[in-house]
Amino acid sequence: MKRFAGLTLLMILGICQFSFAQQLRLPDYFSDNMVLQQRDTVRLWGWADGGQRVWIKASWMTDTLHTQASSGARWEIKLPTPAAGGPYELMISNGNQSLTIHNILIGETWLCGGQSNMEFSASWSPVTRQQEETTGMQFPEIRLFHVYKITSACPQLEVRGKWEICAPQTLADFSAVAYFFGRSLHQHLHVPVGLIESCWGGTPVETWMPDSIFAHHPALAASAAHLSVAQWWPTRPALAFNAMIAPLQFLPIAGVIWYQGETNTQNPLTYEEAFSRMIASWRQLWQKQFPFYFVQIAPFQYQTPFAGALIREAQLQTYRHVPRTGLVVTTDITGDTSDIHPKDKQDVGERLARWALAKTYDRPDIICSGPLYDSMRIEGNRIRIYFDFADDGLVIHGPQLTDIFIAGQDQQFLPAEAKVEKNTLVVWNRQIAHPVAVRFGFSNTAIPNLFNRAGLPASPFRTDHWQVWTTTAP
Repeated sequence: MKRFAGLTLLMILGICQFSFAQQLRLPDYFSDNMVLQQRDTVRLWGWADGGQRVWIKASWMTDTLHTQASSGARWEIKLPTPAAGGPYELMISNGNQSLTIHNILIGETWLCGGQSNMEFSASWSPVTRQQEETTGMQFPEIRLFHVYKITSACPQLEVRGKWEICAPQTLADFSAVAYFFGRSLHQHLHVPVGLIESCWGGTPVETWMPDSIFAHHPALAASAAHLSVAQWWPTRPALAFNAMIAPLQFLPIAGVIWYQGETNTQNPLTYEEAFSRMIASWRQLWQKQFPFYFVQIAPFQYQTPFAGALIREAQLQTYRHVPRTGLVVTTDITGDTSDIHPKDKQDVGERLARWALAKTYDRPDIICSGPLYDSMRIEGNRIRIYFDFADDGLVIHGPQLTDIFIAGQDQQFLPAEAKVEKNTLVVWNRQIAHPVAVRFGFSNTAIPNLFNRAGLPASPFRTDHWQVWTTTAP
């Protein structure tokens, strides 16, 4: 009996020893069909037995690279990438086992993040023009990686997901905004495009930021603590960042597109600070000052007055204060202000692509934005407004400008008259002899009608800093 027990123990120990042996393995984002950023350096990594040597052979290189797994059974090596092209193969071997990644393309890889308006796909409900445009269309050089939703209390190394070739069936559950953005880049640049979707409907900006930010900024921590707890998505700081952003740092990216902010109408006064620090933290994670282009939230019937207007203002100010950012305005493509998910995702994606093409890929012939408020000047009983992105002039769609208001020192805003003078806007009300401030489209549901000659809408703005929200606002 004792002999049998001893044999059983040896068998168990043998099984345990075999189970603990680390197989050569790679994280999901290093897999078939992936797109790697051109002319960059990939931090290629994986697992193998501690002390094992690992060889890496890329078909775009003549040399074979090698490294050694640490005592923690993890290895890493820097892998340079060439100019756009492919397909290529990548072979990894430890002498006993080999892995080969097939159908690799080298091109432009973008991270696509945010909440539900970025997550919105054709499977949710019909998306304007998306279904008919994607039916039967194949883009084999556009690749899609959808990060699975997961949270973590501490930063992780790995995400789950897989690279897929862009086709009608793979697009059904992929971000419509990201797809239209990527398609525009591909058609203009004629290089492969990789799109990494990492988003989660309903999430506030705070959950996409590292915990360290809140430890050093009590005001942001206090603001985050007042966010409503949700059943279907995380609201606590850092939970999505740790699990869905931090692991992606090993993949070099060209930049980020972002569509989020609706949930932060609960705490709009801290949004500019939080959003700006989120952008900085991502750039620090990648150790790269990549471009970050984002969408201004659309008009919607929020219950609290000015909640949406303040988020749009915070997004405009983020663009003003954070280098290498771009702002997409959506007031003209909203349609139904009772629907927080505007169906026109094509214009949103293509407007994001305008920023990337003009600023990241140096296409000066492409106008990337509608008029953005720059400054004002009081001229007697009138105020003249100056804009960026209006060099060719301003255009009012309709008989007169809508959603424009003017006020004197009493802070009482009245509807204003306005006229275009070349690339400026002159605003007045005959009842106000000494005006000091102008507001344009500054409400939750305003759909104003001012554009530049490229057909892009002006962002809502205000020239004053008067209080419209209190900390006790619901």
